[in-house]
Amino acid sequence: MKGPGLFSDIGKKAKDLLTRDYTCDQKVTISTVTTSGLTLTSSGVKKGGLYSLDVSSVYKYKNSIIDVKVDTESNISTTLTVLEALPSTKLVTSVKLPDYNAGKVELQYFHENASFATVVGMKPSPLVEFSGTVGGQGVAFGAEGAYDTATGKFTKYSAGLGVTKPEYHAAVILADKGDTIKVSGLYHFDDNQKAAAVAELTRKLSTNENTLTVGGLYTVDDRTIVKARLNNTGKLATLFQHAVKPKSLLTISGEFDTKALDRPPKFGLALALKP
Repeated sequence: MKGPGLFSDIGKKAKDLLTRDYTCDQKVTISTVTTSGLTLTSSGVKKGGLYSLDVSSVYKYKNSIIDVKVDTESNISTTLTVLEALPSTKLVTSVKLPDYNAGKVELQYFHENASFATVVGMKPSPLVEFSGTVGGQGVAFGAEGAYDTATGKFTKYSAGLGVTKPEYHAAVILADKGDTIKVSGLYHFDDNQKAAAVAELTRKLSTNENTLTVGGLYTVDDRTIVKARLNNTGKLATLFQHAVKPKSLLTISGEFDTKALDRPPKFGLALALKP
């Protein structure tokens, strides 16, 4: 992907450090690859007292990727991704059965100084989402919106500014139809990005409510990282991730309420085994 990236990429690095891989569930994922290049993945999740299982297959052929997933609720999801369907484009078509109205078609276009994306639902009066980003030299400005053809109204519009440099990432996003301001920043303490700090401030203008979350990452060695985050409500979360072998990860995370230590903490465990 070239150019300033999609609108969804603005502030994504800070968000990923604060949220990615944190879980309070128990999950096991096992992947295998056949000689023909077909990747099969089975996932089992325990969330609360409920169990779910899904099986997916991914096959790559030239510039196309076919992903089919089946879960325990008899839902079948199929995604077809075509790279370079047209020059500098990416076409993604997804269909979900039995709820075929959940299907959508997405077209992404990438230029050195701009990118655009359009998503159209497959139901008779679809929701049309669109976004665009322009920029260069590590600076990107973008906007997005969603138009409901059934009601003739805009259901979403947002704008954002992002700055990406080797040592830091910063973003300001105006979301929720102008009602929410998000400011985030991520700073790497070394060139190898083994240690980083992140902060995100969200202010809801209609209620004058502020939420501040800070976090950090430290790479212990080539196979082990630790992360932590804390917000202004007193919720503290920690994460330990270790590569038991290349591409296979064991993740243990927990969340505590520092203002109510009498409450039991929440723990999560995820094991992903890949060939």
